[in-house]
Amino acid sequence: MRHSFGLEQRQVQKQIALPRMIQSMQVLQLPFQALEEHIEQQLAENPVLEKEEGEVNSAEPASEKESPDAPAESEKELVVDEKNNEEDFERLLELDRQIPDYFDDGPRVSSNQMQDLDDRQHDFIANIAEHGETLLHHLENQLSELDLDADVRSMADRIISSLDANGYLYAALSDLLPPTATSEELQLIEKALKVIQSLEPAGVGARNLRECLLLQLVDGMPYYEELKTLISEHLDNLKENRLPVIARKTGYSIELIQKTWRELRKLNPKPGSDFVDDHVRTAIPDVFVDQDVDGRYTVWLEEGRIPQLRISNYYRQRLMSGDATPGEKEYIKRKITAAQWLIESIEQRRSTLKRVAQAIVDHQTRCLDEGPEAIEPLKMQQIADKVGVHVTTVSRAVDDKWIQTPRGVLPLRGFFVGGTTSADGEEIAWDAIRVKLQEIVDSEDKQKPLSDDQLVESLIKNGFKVARRTVTKYRQKMGIPSSRQRRDWSKEGDGE
Repeated sequence: MRHSFGLEQRQVQKQIALPRMIQSMQVLQLPFQALEEHIEQQLAENPVLEKEEGEVNSAEPASEKESPDAPAESEKELVVDEKNNEEDFERLLELDRQIPDYFDDGPRVSSNQMQDLDDRQHDFIANIAEHGETLLHHLENQLSELDLDADVRSMADRIISSLDANGYLYAALSDLLPPTATSEELQLIEKALKVIQSLEPAGVGARNLRECLLLQLVDGMPYYEELKTLISEHLDNLKENRLPVIARKTGYSIELIQKTWRELRKLNPKPGSDFVDDHVRTAIPDVFVDQDVDGRYTVWLEEGRIPQLRISNYYRQRLMSGDATPGEKEYIKRKITAAQWLIESIEQRRSTLKRVAQAIVDHQTRCLDEGPEAIEPLKMQQIADKVGVHVTTVSRAVDDKWIQTPRGVLPLRGFFVGGTTSADGEEIAWDAIRVKLQEIVDSEDKQKPLSDDQLVESLIKNGFKVARRTVTKYRQKMGIPSSRQRRDWSKEGDGE
């Protein structure tokens, strides 16, 4: 091996993602609603980009320029000269930082165009969903209505800013104070915590589940004393469904414990969960499935609200005129290039998403016909090979996308599942095993629930050959309690 500290020149080639390809990948990954917002934002920011009024992209184009199974040009791997690409990318960035001043004044844009831009920006802002009230603001509003000393209020503000999303205070009170805090300051923050715990929602400011539930108890509510006992001393036994143990230690009957437990379940273990900071999007399908007379499923895209975009004739003519300055021409060229890239990226997204979705549907026809128990094992690489794109392209195409099927609105990514081999040597998807496992648990005798070994035996009888550790893992992932926890003690047993 030769070691050298000298300088040497080497000519190499590297694969570098061009800005055009980066935008194409970003647009491909956007779900339908986010794509709408992105287009509106680009319309507001790029003056050369316009939408053709009264025209929209067809959900099912009459003709395709490319073969449905052939990869589009922009999806092919590109090998470019590193130096030239970096210079080109830097030049575009530099131009973006040097937008000519005269475009800020706007004398060269007609009043109609300016009004159109204003209207688009106004609509875009108006369509942004308002966030609901946060837990922090809800508590601050209540504190402002109380007659508190300034020091206590200051400590209370410090506490509520440390609560987690569910309303719990997991930090020690001493950790909220400086190391040099006095005993008086510790008493102040303890007093402030009691104030927080008296606010709504009940249970807020608790430091653990037991304290949270106890804070929600009100004297006079049904089974008040029994609830205090069960919460204070037997939460672990309740979790493990050890009702006979509770009966022996408390003297309560099994029936009384079950009635108290039903009341306990009415309490809220996450009092802050109703207050959220982020707006949750509604699942809007990007892809729809129709079944023809021959029983074949065909996909089409929801693009009825996506406008048909075009380059402004005004700016095209301005670019060709002799009146424009060199800086103005450079600016227009850059904006036209950006607009063209966006238009091509949207069309590329449509083509890729449609071909990927169709390949998925073709593979999962039995699932659409018979239900989730018939889902077939499927890997993204299989779809990538069939469509003729890279596997990362498939991943971006299905990311956060939903498909409207005869079985309801389903996530596209959900059609990709691993599998195992059945007793007959047939490959079976894990999702099918989970469906059957849930059916077995739902139909078992709750007086004598099945152990994990017995669940394995039942699955084998149904043609699913799986190991015990696999059953345990999926039972836990599915939120299915253990056999002890699933036991129904309505008819009191022998005890433990």
